[in-house]
Amino acid sequence: MSPSIDFFTSPSFASNDVEVDSPQSLSPSPSPSLPRDGVYYNPRLDPSNYSEGPLSHNPATRLRQMLARPGIVVAPGICDGISARCALEAGFTCLYQSGAATTASRLGQPDLAIATLNDFVGAAQMVTSLDPTVPVIADADTGFGGPANISRTVREYARSGVAALHIEDQVQTKRCGHLLGKQVVSRAEFLTRVRAAVLARDSIPGGSDFIIIARTDSAQVLGMDEAITRLKMAADVGADVCFIEGVKTKELLESTVAALAPKPVLVNVISGGLTPSFTYQEAEQMGAKIIIFSLVSSVAMLHACRAAMQLLKKTGTDFASAQGMDPKAFFEPLGLNDVIKFDAMSGGSTFAAI
Repeated sequence: MSPSIDFFTSPSFASNDVEVDSPQSLSPSPSPSLPRDGVYYNPRLDPSNYSEGPLSHNPATRLRQMLARPGIVVAPGICDGISARCALEAGFTCLYQSGAATTASRLGQPDLAIATLNDFVGAAQMVTSLDPTVPVIADADTGFGGPANISRTVREYARSGVAALHIEDQVQTKRCGHLLGKQVVSRAEFLTRVRAAVLARDSIPGGSDFIIIARTDSAQVLGMDEAITRLKMAADVGADVCFIEGVKTKELLESTVAALAPKPVLVNVISGGLTPSFTYQEAEQMGAKIIIFSLVSSVAMLHACRAAMQLLKKTGTDFASAQGMDPKAFFEPLGLNDVIKFDAMSGGSTFAAI
């Protein structure tokens, strides 16, 4: 595939830590019209290009527009079609495909690097199909391998309709960012992952607006100073957004935002996790540009489903847990009326009575 000609790196970039499929497929050619100061700059992706005009129907472009304009982007974590439908019904304009929630819902397993690229892409294809204009930010763990694997990950996520992914610096056998015992790779390996993701995005034909989010889990392992240093370096090699996992106080979030400005900062809130349960209004006041609530749907589902199963076991019926919801009422939030309307508009009568 042909690379985007406006990708910029220092002259040593292409050979520094990045393995590529072939020079023709992934290695970009620096533009001589841009300053060679070692910092990535793609003029086409400058935030000023997205600050005005109607919101795009392309989800990646739309998310860039949301980042370039006032207000925090709130993305509730979804784990399946039901939770995605509920988030859309509630009026959320961005969704977050949590790795932990995806692993739990699709595999019934904990967030311990068990899910594969195909698991994540399959989940994303379903979610993005529900409303293709709504941006979905998706967890990509460590990228599922080395630079060539990361390139494939970016292309598969972009092809599935995802607007952005985040890639982290944990070791391959990673775990949920709010569990203890995390280990991280070296700075050099982390930057290789981010570079590979940026290279892959810029090699998508036609010029992709896909967003690369660099996530570090190093704050709990090596300290906040190291975490901020890693994110600054990630921004220099092309990350669009910086994600610091497990920030423990309001003051630390504020200082992180200040240190990384003008790059947007993403904060992850998990009730009972390492980060306090900030509201999105509080996070906006602290300067965060994106807030995700990774487990909001899956934890609620676990509580509700566990209670329903226990009631069924105890009472012998699902009458109490159903709370009066009949099958038609269940299907309505899932798009039943849209299907009926479309069938009628097409001249069908299959669903005249339902």
